[in-house]
Amino acid sequence: MKAYDFSGLEPMIHLGMDALIWVLLPVFVAAGSALLSYSIMHAKMEVAVARERATLAEAHACINTYRITMEERIRAAEEETRRKALNEFMQDFRVEERHYVRENKSSSNRRKTMVLQERLYFRNIPLSNWVEHEMTMEDYSDPNPVLAEAASAFRPRALALPDEPVPTVSARLLA
Repeated sequence: MKAYDFSGLEPMIHLGMDALIWVLLPVFVAAGSALLSYSIMHAKMEVAVARERATLAEAHACINTYRITMEERIRAAEEETRRKALNEFMQDFRVEERHYVRENKSSSNRRKTMVLQERLYFRNIPLSNWVEHEMTMEDYSDPNPVLAEAASAFRPRALALPDEPVPTVSARLLA
């Protein structure tokens, strides 16, 4: 038997291993680079998504604040409109007054009375009949407007709203 000499193949085996290493090394480097670039891009995307979420959260907060503000403004405008409508409605009510002095002459007694008549109106529509008050006058002077105001059935203070001025006797219709 012949002995085989493999000593000449050894450089060839080393040459094949070197070639294999030189072929596989770029593949490993490319795979590592791809993995590195993937992780970097993934981190960049996470940062971009986080920024977008922050912007979106800020926009939602602004929208909610704007919505709440608008609801409050609408509610305030509705209340103001209701208040104005009620004030205008209450201003359409008025009291018409007329008064005169009646003298009752009898054989034993002579008496002067002031007769105050009042009527409540809504615009030009009468809401009540004439309400008549007779007040005995102790002195024989002109009718006293303070006395007429005190005896009024439709007092301006009872008809007026809290934030509007109370009309005086001279401002109302006197006949």
